[in-house]
Amino acid sequence: MKTSARNEFLGKVKSLENGPVNTEVILDIGGSDLVAIITHESVDALGLKVGGEAYALIKAPWVIVTPGSSTLKTSARNRLCGVVTQCHEGAVNGEVVIELAGGKHIAAIITNESLKSLGLKVGAPACAHIKASHIILAVDA
Repeated sequence: MKTSARNEFLGKVKSLENGPVNTEVILDIGGSDLVAIITHESVDALGLKVGGEAYALIKAPWVIVTPGSSTLKTSARNRLCGVVTQCHEGAVNGEVVIELAGGKHIAAIITNESLKSLGLKVGAPACAHIKASHIILAVDA
């Protein structure tokens, strides 16, 4: 599988909670949980079952970054914290890579102004926030 999503995590389905329209899928990616919201039809089409494997795909622009010391409350269901290992400025946007517990990494694309105002630099603690609806799930066919 090749995708344009910068962030790809393989995990095990911990739970499936059906709502009226969507299903909440909790995926254990090895030390951290990711919550994804997908339709019932997608759960069936992917054949998702508790204990089964699935990939979580997250495009880098969908990741919101805060400093690790932030107490900001957001509506984003997922919060993954670690240490900045890469920080690159571009013409308008920059890239931030955060190393999570267990050695996994998550990349985010944010504005250069945000890089500066948040004080993000290599070695700084930071958190990645992802809305549950911004996680795409995939399985091996």
